[in-house]
Amino acid sequence: MFATNYPMTTIVIASLVLVATVLWIVLFAQVLADVLRSHDLGGGAKTAWVTFLIVLPLLGGLIYLLARGGSTHDRHALTLRVERGDFEDYIRQVANSKE
Repeated sequence: MFATNYPMTTIVIASLVLVATVLWIVLFAQVLADVLRSHDLGGGAKTAWVTFLIVLPLLGGLIYLLARGGSTHDRHALTLRVERGDFEDYIRQVANSKE
């Protein structure tokens, strides 16, 4: 399909494959983390999404983003707020124990 007897062509194709692979891994990890972080999904729904991601990773990730992508940011922001509150409580507790 491509003229692979040119070294530069081989390097460009290999680079594109590498970038696509890294993007696919990032998509898979983000969607998997969002599925497991989601409190509005039950155990059966989480199992179905994870199975769908494992069986058809790229298609499953894209369908997940289409179906539930709008609320992904909200769930992530909520997690960050909770973690920040826990951290601030820990700092207050440590600061009060030193006195």
